[in-house]
Amino acid sequence: MPKSKVRKKAVYTPPPNERNTTPVKVAGPTHPVYIAVMLGLMLAGLVWLVVNYLAGPSIPFMDQLGPWNFAIGFSLVVIGLLMTMRWR
Repeated sequence: MPKSKVRKKAVYTPPPNERNTTPVKVAGPTHPVYIAVMLGLMLAGLVWLVVNYLAGPSIPFMDQLGPWNFAIGFSLVVIGLLMTMRWR
């Protein structure tokens, strides 16, 4: 069976008048305070949930919150996890 001819493609060169001359802003590393707050929120949510399970009924204000303790603990953890998306 005969081989087909291979076509040579021209090398692409962008038109000179359409070049983007604006410099690209490179984002630097995240500030250490941001990382501390992010980790602190995740840890605070975890501690809130553990304290709720272990000693929730014996702590008056946690006993009054009832099932809202789960919302508070999980929301702290979720906020910390959402902060990880902007961490560089």
